[in-house]
Amino acid sequence: MAPLQVRPLGGGVGCLMMILISVVASVVLTIVLNLLL
Repeated sequence: MAPLQVRPLGGGVGCLMMILISVVASVVLTIVLNLLL
């Protein structure tokens, strides 16, 4: 499997995907932390 390259894919779509991924990651992290604590 190739290493993941985080690079905005030219314009709006890449930027949107980056924002979406970071938002989802933070939500998942919050849920996991709440379950652990």
